Amino acid sequence: MDKLYLENIEIFAYHGVFQEEKTLGQKFIISLELTLDMREAAITGDLTKSVHYGELCHKIEEEFKKESYDLIETAVEKIAEYILFNYDMVKCAKVMLKKPWAPIGRHLDYAAVEIERAWHKCYISIGSNIGDKNRNIEESINRIRNIKEIRVSKVSTLIETAPWGIEDQDEFVNGAIEISTTLSPKELMRTLLKIEAEMKRERLLRWGPRIIDLDVVLYDDLISSDEEIILPHPRMEERIFVLEPLNEIAPYMLHPIKNKRVFELLSELKG
Repeated sequence: MDKLYLENIEIFAYHGVFQEEKTLGQKFIISLELTLDMREAAITGDLTKSVHYGELCHKIEEEFKKESYDLIETAVEKIAEYILFNYDMVKCAKVMLKKPWAPIGRHLDYAAVEIERAWHKCYISIGSNIGDKNRNIEESINRIRNIKEIRVSKVSTLIETAPWGIEDQDEFVNGAIEISTTLSPKELMRTLLKIEAEMKRERLLRWGPRIIDLDVVLYDDLISSDEEIILPHPRMEERIFVLEPLNEIAPYMLHPIKNKRVFELLSELKG
């Protein structure tokens, strides 16, 4: 993927923990590294197929001076968010913020922080077997759509499946969605759990009835053993109710541990 660089943009602003910093202001220096596909712009000469970096410089300055933050960590996070949420073609933004006049009582060239934020492709499995199941799933997807850090790009059709784990319960309706998100895996999982709680899901029995079930099954090609979110989702390859909707919207996605495509996992499970 191509890169666009903007180095050492000087902006006078009013960020800092101390009141003097907020009153008197000081100089900040911002550098950007943006990841995007610029091939079409290069071939056609069409600026709309790239990022207008002159415009971006002015927009960043406006955004940077809009509020006063105690921490430069917060200020740099806001810059990255602004770029990713307002420039659709930018897939990743690396932002460095230098503070050359940092009031520490010692000589230094600058204090600085650097962060990298990006859009990540993820797949979420959705299920319900209480009440109006289709409506529950539709509501959960709408709640996900309303989160600014998430963009829903694909939604599978819904299928009815037999319960898994505990058979003595109502049939499930299941589906899957593809999203892009700037949330980390843990942040995404916490967001989905919050939606489940808002929809009154009760965790009384493992594999028991549920009004809504939201699981992150794939997050890029990440492999994680974190207790809060295990990736890829454990046993997804054993569950038709996960693989069938996923196969509809992402048949060629690769399971990063099994090293097999979704359609291959489904075929083996059915075979």
